[in-house]
Amino acid sequence: MTLTSPSDRPDPADRAEAVVAEDAVALGGVPVTAEAVDEAVAPAADSGRMSRGEVVQALSGLMLGMFVAILASTVVSNALPRIIADLDGSQSVYTWIVTTELLAMTATVPLWGKLADLYNKKLLIQISLALFVAGSLIAGFTPDVGVLIVSRVVQGIGAGGMTALATIVLAAIIPPREMGRYSGMFGAVFGVATIAGPLIGGVLVDTSWLGWRWCFFIGVPFSLAAIALLQKTLHLPSVRRAGVKIDWLGAFLITAGVSTLLIWSTLAGQHFDWASGETAAFVAGGVVLLALAVWVESRADEPIIPLGIFRNRTVTLTIVASVLVGVAMFGGTVFLSQYFQVALGKSPTVAGLMSLPMIFGLLVSSVVAGALITKFGRWKIYLVAGAIIMTIGMLLLSTIGAGTSVLMISIHMAVLGIGVGMLMQNLVLAAQNDVPAAELGAATSTLTFFRSMGGAIGVSALGAVLAGKVTSGFAEKFGAAAGNGGTAEVPDVSTLPPQVLAVVKDIYGTATAELFLIGAPIAALAVIAVLFIKEKPLSTLSGDERRAQEEAAATGIPLH
Repeated sequence: MTLTSPSDRPDPADRAEAVVAEDAVALGGVPVTAEAVDEAVAPAADSGRMSRGEVVQALSGLMLGMFVAILASTVVSNALPRIIADLDGSQSVYTWIVTTELLAMTATVPLWGKLADLYNKKLLIQISLALFVAGSLIAGFTPDVGVLIVSRVVQGIGAGGMTALATIVLAAIIPPREMGRYSGMFGAVFGVATIAGPLIGGVLVDTSWLGWRWCFFIGVPFSLAAIALLQKTLHLPSVRRAGVKIDWLGAFLITAGVSTLLIWSTLAGQHFDWASGETAAFVAGGVVLLALAVWVESRADEPIIPLGIFRNRTVTLTIVASVLVGVAMFGGTVFLSQYFQVALGKSPTVAGLMSLPMIFGLLVSSVVAGALITKFGRWKIYLVAGAIIMTIGMLLLSTIGAGTSVLMISIHMAVLGIGVGMLMQNLVLAAQNDVPAAELGAATSTLTFFRSMGGAIGVSALGAVLAGKVTSGFAEKFGAAAGNGGTAEVPDVSTLPPQVLAVVKDIYGTATAELFLIGAPIAALAVIAVLFIKEKPLSTLSGDERRAQEEAAATGIPLH
C-alpha cells in the first residue's frame, strides 16, 4: 500500500465541502441531514486520514509523553522521606512537594484545552513537554526545598498540558468508532504511570548509585524523545482563527478559585480544623472566585470552559462520574504504599512491587475493553461494569488489616484495577463522541480537570481522615499524650519493640481499611451516574473531519 504524504492530502474542509455539495445535488437540492452528510463524508475522509501505521507512530510519542507527565506526580511518593532529610526540609514541606505539582497540573488543564481549540495542537503539546523538561532539570539539580517547590510548579504546568492535549490530539486524528482500542491503551498508560510511580521511585532511592534526584531526571530523555517523535510523526492541520482572544481573566479566576479550594483541602485537618475560621475563609474565597469565573465565562466570546457544554447530559454525567472516580481511586490507593510499609513492614521497593496486581488488572481491562468497543461499537456496558467492579474492589479493600495475606490483598487490588481500567478512559470517549468537534478540546480538558480535582480533594480529605483515625488509635492504645502527636510523623517500624510494633501495625491497617469503606459509597455513586448516560452510536469521523464538516455547514456552503 502506498502512503500519501501529509502535503499531498486534500484539505479536510475542501473534502467536506465537496461531499456536502455532491450529496445536495444527488438529493435535488433538498437540505441534507447530519446522518446523510456523515455517511457521505466518511468515504472521502478515509482517503486523507492518517493510516494506521502513521497513527501508531504518532501515538507512541503521545503515550511516551503522557507516561512521564503522570509519572512525575507519583514517582516521588516513596522518595519524599529521603528528599526531605537531604534538603533539611520540615514536615510541612513534605506535603507541598506533591501538592504543588498537582495544583499546577489541575488548575491549568482548562487553559490548555481552550488553547487547543484555537491554536496548533502539535506546537502546544511540544511546548508542554519542554516545560516539563525544564521543571524536571531544575528539580533534579535543586539546592534546597524552595527551588524544588518552584520546579514542581513548572513540572505541573507542563504535565497539565500533556495530560489534556494528548487526549485532545487522539480525538482529532481518530474517529470515536475506532478510538476504543487506542483510548484503552491511553487508559492503561495513565493507570500504569499513576500506580507504577511509587515502585520506580522506591527502586531509584534504594539504588545507591542513582538516588532521589533521578526521580526527576528519569523523565527528561523520554520527554525529549517524545518531542522529536511527535515532530516527525504527528501531522495535524493548522488552526488559524483570526481575531480570537483568550479569556485570560476567566482563566485567572478559575485557576485562583480551584487553587484556593485545593490548598484548603490540603491544609485542613493538619494545620487547622475542618470546622474553623481558616476553613471558612478558604472556602468562601474559593467559592467567590469561582462564582466570578462563572459570571465572566458566561459573557466571554471565547470562554475557557464553555458553560454550554454542561447542558449536554452526557458531558455532565461523565464529569460527575470522573470526579467520583478521582475521589475514590486516588483518595484510596495513594495510601496503600504507606499501608504496605507500616502495617505490613515492607521496604519501599517491595511496597512498589505489591502494586503490580492493580497495574496488571488495569492494563488488561483497559486494553481489552477498548478493543471490544472498537469491534462491536458498544461502550456503555463497559462503563457500568467498570463502575460496579470498582465499587466491589473498594469494598474488598475495606476488609484489609495488619494480618491480611499478600495474596488476598493482591486479589482485591486486581479487582479494583479491572474496574478502573474499564471505566476511566471510556468516560472521555463517551463525552468526546457527544460534543461538537469545535468543543472537543474544552470538553476533554474539562473532564480531565474535574477528575484531577476529584483526586486532589480525595487525597486531601481522606488523608485527613486517615490522620484522625491514626491519632485516635494512638490515643486509645498509648494514652492521650501519644495521640496528640501521633500524626506528626510516620513511625519507623524498624526501631519499634515487638509489642509496640504489633499495635502500630494494627492501627495503620484498621485506619487504611476505613478509607476504602468511605470510598466505596463514593464509587457506588459513579455507578448511578453512568447508568443515566445515554448510549449513542460512535461517529466514524475523526475530530478534524467532524470539525471541517461542521464549519462547512455553518458557513453556508453553496449546494451546487
